[in-house]
Amino acid sequence: MTDISQHESDLLKSYAEASGFRLGWAKFRKHKLAVVSLYIVGFLYILAIFAEFMSPYHHSDINRRHVLAPPQVVHFVDHGGGVSWPYVRELKSERDPITRRLSYVEDVETKHTLRLFAPSEPYEMWGFIPLETRFLGISEPKRGATMFLLGTDTLGRDVLSRIIRGARISLSIGLVGVALSFVIGIVLGGMSGYYGGWVDTAVQRTIDFLQSLPTIPLWMGLAAAVPPGQDPIVTYLMITVILSIIGWTGIARVVRGRFLALREEDFVLAARISGASEIRIILRHMVPSFASHIIASLTLSIPEMILAETALSFLGLGLQSPAVSWGVLLKDAQSLQVISQAPWLLIPGLAVVITVLAFNFLGDGLRDASDPYGKT
Repeated sequence: MTDISQHESDLLKSYAEASGFRLGWAKFRKHKLAVVSLYIVGFLYILAIFAEFMSPYHHSDINRRHVLAPPQVVHFVDHGGGVSWPYVRELKSERDPITRRLSYVEDVETKHTLRLFAPSEPYEMWGFIPLETRFLGISEPKRGATMFLLGTDTLGRDVLSRIIRGARISLSIGLVGVALSFVIGIVLGGMSGYYGGWVDTAVQRTIDFLQSLPTIPLWMGLAAAVPPGQDPIVTYLMITVILSIIGWTGIARVVRGRFLALREEDFVLAARISGASEIRIILRHMVPSFASHIIASLTLSIPEMILAETALSFLGLGLQSPAVSWGVLLKDAQSLQVISQAPWLLIPGLAVVITVLAFNFLGDGLRDASDPYGKT
C-alpha cells in the first residue's frame, strides 16, 4: 500500500512539474487518429516537396501507346508459384472489332521488376538540381517499358505522377492561404476585441457581410478578376489571395472572442500599469496566451482552403492546364463517358478526401492538446 501511494505521489509530482508542452504532447498522443493523421500529413508534404523525385515520370510526359490505360497490377508471385520481388507486366492494347473500344491486357511474357532509386531520364529537382534517379521505377528501363500504378489519363500521362505533382499546389495553397488569413484575422480580430467601440462594430459588420454572401457566386466574381491566359504562378498567387480574402472571417471571430475575455485579465492590466505599449501587450502577452488554440483553428482551416481551391479549379474558375493541382485533375474526370471507361481518373478525389480527413483529425488532436488540463 505504501509503494502504491509513493508511486501515485511521484506521478502527481511529475505531472505538477511537467511543462505545458509535455502535457499537451501526452494528451495529443492519446488521440490515436490525430497521431496517425500527423504521419499522413507529414508524408503528403514530403511527397509535395520532393515531387519530381517521388514521381515515377514527369507529370506532363505523354505516352500515346497507353491512352486511358488501367492501373498495372503489382505481382509478387512468379510463374512457378514462388515469391518474387515486386514486378509489373507490360500492357498490350486490343481493340474490339465490333465496338472499336480500346482495351488493355497483360503480356504474360514480359516482366518489369520494380526497384527503389531507379534510373530515369535526366530531370531537374526544383528546376535547378540535375538528377537521373527517381524514388520508384523499373530496374532496367527498356524502350516501351511502362509502370503506370494508377493508370493513365486521356493523353497517356501517368496519373500517379500527376497526383504527386498536384499535391505541391493543392497542399501549399492551403498553407499560404491560411497564413494570409491568419495575419488578416489576427490584426482585424485583435483590433475588434481589444479596442471595442466603433472599431469592433465596423469589423464585425464586415464579417457579417462577407459571411452572408453565397460562396459559389462570390468565388465566381472574384475569380473573374483573374485575367485569362496568365502564367500559372501568377494565377496561383491570385487564387491564394482570393481564398485568403474569403477565409479570414472565422479566425477573426475566434481572436476577437479571446481578446474580449483577456483584455480585463490581471496580467493585461498589470502590463498597462507598468507602461507597456499596446503593441507589446497584444503580441507579448495576449496572443501567446491562446496561441495553441489559434494553431488548432488554423489546422482546421487548411482543409477548407484545399477544398476551395479544388472546387474553383474543378469549376474552371481557378487554375488551368498546364498547371497541375488536384482540382485540375478532377476537371478531367467531368465526362461520364471518361469515368465509365477510366474510373481511376477519380483517384485525385480520394487524395482530397484523405487529406481533408487527416487535417480534421489532426486539428481535433491539437485542440485537445491545447487544453491539457481539460477532460479527454
